[in-house]
Amino acid sequence: METRELTVVAGSFVGFQLLFSVASPLFSSTFTPGYGRLPSNKLTEWNSRLVSTVHALIVGLFCLYILWFDDAVNTDPVWGEPGLVKLNVAITCGYLLYDLVLLATNWSTMGDSFFVCHHLAALYAYGYVLSRGVLPYFANFRLISELSTPFVNQRWFYEVLKYPRSDRLVVANGMAMAVVFFMVRIFVMPPYWARVFATFGTEAFERLGIGAQVAWITSCIALDILNTIWMYKIARGCYKVMKGASGRKAKEVSPLKQNHVNNHTD
Repeated sequence: METRELTVVAGSFVGFQLLFSVASPLFSSTFTPGYGRLPSNKLTEWNSRLVSTVHALIVGLFCLYILWFDDAVNTDPVWGEPGLVKLNVAITCGYLLYDLVLLATNWSTMGDSFFVCHHLAALYAYGYVLSRGVLPYFANFRLISELSTPFVNQRWFYEVLKYPRSDRLVVANGMAMAVVFFMVRIFVMPPYWARVFATFGTEAFERLGIGAQVAWITSCIALDILNTIWMYKIARGCYKVMKGASGRKAKEVSPLKQNHVNNHTD
């Protein structure tokens, strides 16, 4: 790994730590009155999720720029010039390391084995990108998934601030979250894997070596399994909200039948 990438990883790690411990509390207490009334464990997760949103916006938008304008990467997805991709990946690696430290130090309240598996699989694969500059297109393509993260975090913000599930902002964000999550994590699977399979047997693929090949394929399979599990949970939650909304509407139209309406207070 080159000095530039190591510097970006370290700088991102420190930067996200400062955002978590300094910038987020100042910003949130200024613009969100309910922030100061949260218990300490919720404050920690709030700051963590704000950092997560900032990271997602940075790398997600950078990812789209590379996909649209970096011809070298798009032309040669396995060995194309990885300069911009390595920069984007280094930012993500710094964030993943910061988040693993945060999870480890707050495991009793924030620990999540799915997230740990996700982070370790991503770091394992991205390590090859940073150290050898291989698979720039595929590494960058995976970062499209970060564009769904702000909606997921916003859902949690509304929940912890005790917005009712029927609130229009909550419903709108929930629907947007389900749609965007599906588009950037599930819908993109077929074209992604089609591009992967197209490289099999090529000279560029053979040059990778077995180590990079295994890291690439196994990490992608693991991440897609996790994304599918999360999509199922989001879809189920979205269905409950929609069903609850239709139940409340039926109750308003027919008060005499209110005992048969499912209000979904769970």
